[in-house]
Amino acid sequence: MKGLILAVSALVALVGFASPAAARLTVRGSAEQVQVTGVKGHARAMLLSRGGRRVSSRRADSLGGVVFRNVEPGRGYRVRAGSATSRPFAVFSTRPAPPSTKVYRQKIPASGYGYLTTRDGTKLAIDVHLPAGKGPFPTLVEYSGYGYANPDGPQSSIEPIATLLGFAVVDVNMRGTGCSGGAFDYFEPLQGLDGYDVVETVARQPWVLHHKVGMMGISYGGISQLFVAETRPPSLAAIAPLSVIDNTQTTLYPGGILNTGFALSWAKDRVHDAKPASRTGGQAWALKRIRGGDRVCKANQALHGAAVDLIAKTYRNNYYVPKVADPLSPITFVRRIDVPVYMACQWTDEQTGGHCADLAEHFTGTRRKWFTFTNGVHVDSLDPATFNRWYDFLELYVARQRPQLSQAVKSFAPTVFASAMGVPNVTLPDDPIQARPDYSSALAAFQALPPVRVLFDNGAGGSAPGMPFPGFEQSFARFPIPGTQARSWYLGDGGALADTAPAAAGSDSFTWNKAAHPATDFSGNTGAGTNGLWTATPPYRWLPSPPGTAASYVSSPLTANTVVVGAGALQAWIKSSARNVDLQVTVSEVRPDGIETYVQSGWLRASVRKLDARKSTLLEPVLSLRRRDAAPLPRGRFTKVTVPLYYEGHAYRAGSRIRVTISAPNGDQPVWSFANTVPHGKASVLVGHGAGMPSRLVLPVVPGVNVPTSLPPCPGLRGEPCRPYQP
Repeated sequence: MKGLILAVSALVALVGFASPAAARLTVRGSAEQVQVTGVKGHARAMLLSRGGRRVSSRRADSLGGVVFRNVEPGRGYRVRAGSATSRPFAVFSTRPAPPSTKVYRQKIPASGYGYLTTRDGTKLAIDVHLPAGKGPFPTLVEYSGYGYANPDGPQSSIEPIATLLGFAVVDVNMRGTGCSGGAFDYFEPLQGLDGYDVVETVARQPWVLHHKVGMMGISYGGISQLFVAETRPPSLAAIAPLSVIDNTQTTLYPGGILNTGFALSWAKDRVHDAKPASRTGGQAWALKRIRGGDRVCKANQALHGAAVDLIAKTYRNNYYVPKVADPLSPITFVRRIDVPVYMACQWTDEQTGGHCADLAEHFTGTRRKWFTFTNGVHVDSLDPATFNRWYDFLELYVARQRPQLSQAVKSFAPTVFASAMGVPNVTLPDDPIQARPDYSSALAAFQALPPVRVLFDNGAGGSAPGMPFPGFEQSFARFPIPGTQARSWYLGDGGALADTAPAAAGSDSFTWNKAAHPATDFSGNTGAGTNGLWTATPPYRWLPSPPGTAASYVSSPLTANTVVVGAGALQAWIKSSARNVDLQVTVSEVRPDGIETYVQSGWLRASVRKLDARKSTLLEPVLSLRRRDAAPLPRGRFTKVTVPLYYEGHAYRAGSRIRVTISAPNGDQPVWSFANTVPHGKASVLVGHGAGMPSRLVLPVVPGVNVPTSLPPCPGLRGEPCRPYQP
């Protein structure tokens, strides 16, 4: 029945006012939601259908707020709380087009702090930043649940950079966070509709150039763009998401194992930030505004207590439940995005993870799309070469003018990069698009760029190791890269990794021991970013596995440079003393100079080893992760498992050897960690190979890529630690 409500009736009946006997009770219909405030003292509120049938019942929190979710669109709903019953009201659908566009006529501040009203009457906190000069200005929206609207300075925002470049930026706090009204849930449909309303409202302001706006942001502010652009707001010019995810599951549950490091801690932070502002919860800046007399911010806290418990939701959905997970996974819907896209991500991103590249082939709804991929950490989506392309894109598709960085702006680059990356003396390279004489030629040159750009050996191209410059780069027509070949290296006796499988069956054993693989320690690091990772050469503690706690295989020296771009997998036959075991697979390069460089990892909980046959390929296996497909390992016999690797873009040099290591999770991926692994004690694991058990490492090799540089320094590669090789 969704979408059958007439737009006019939905708008007229949007708000149900309380009866005179209960003037404080306020009820509002929303997109498949009903929002209630003013319920007295933890009383129960009942949602009634048009015929008076009870649809749902919920108890209010201490602030008197209740939110009914997943309500069928329709008219005639009422809410009863105590002796009070609301007037009839409507619940509308989650379709993007609003019941009425009148709400977009509202005026928002031309500069500074204020509120923007969405289609359901919720007031979102915003802060408008205008650049120097006279408007109208090219305008960008930055949107997340962080403290973006904090007038003392937006949290985790890149607004200062965009404003310096001449863009107006409207920073917006999602509903249920900070001083914004409503109740929070992780990327529920209503957040996308709010984004639609923000874009349409901002675009109509007199100070907005062309009355079109773009979206920009990194991480949370990058991911949110995908959910908003999916709704196709007519006034959206382009999006530029940086350091994003492809799928909530690949960050939260890699290989079916809960990421208790970054992902779970991030969810806990969102739970804290979504609470009503107080000394014990919520966002501190909101409490400051309330204490300063902001009545709207205070009133907006009324529904914050009705936020969804993300931690409970995380544990309830440890298996893949399509109706829950698919709407939260950009890979399932980016095909609907029809505006120009520029996206940049890192293979070794320590926060969102190395799976973003999987999105590239799914942006089928737009012809204007460009992607930059590189090794590096979370902030490297703004490294100099990427920054130039990001700026060019925004100038061409949002400002509609020739990209041209002034010398004054360029002079700020060392300060900006030192602050963001902890790396001094970083300057912007020359850019051929900015050298074009006018807008039309710059646009033509940009549109002629191949869609996929891979920056190799990021950290090796500057004047000192670890500076955010690539050693070399290569561009391609699409992703996965045309001509990619699946090359196999087979596990064999004595830790060999060979081009062919051994003729005789054999096996290697190791003791699965979680304690032997503690989470990577960055406690003593100093500098910008997460525990000092955002520096030139962070002091990684990437330690070798203790003897007997891993199975390791090493190839013969490569006879030629071997460039790998993509995912790949380890296919292995295993037998375990435990019925379930969590595995981590790490691929590294063992160089001729005795240095080992980390490249990438993959994870698997053996009980969810079944692949999704509809989506899997040899080079990109996809786990089913559904409860119905989970099964313990059989007793006493070998079983084939496939451990999907996360994406990499790495040039293995001639003379180097490829190493693959199988162990318990932890120890190789900074910030990510796995506290809830199985089994709970030790286990004996056998890895089979040879006749009847052809275990192999499969990597996506791209032939024909010229590697013009020698081995990078150690340390030096960003996001790829190195160490002396120990067999």
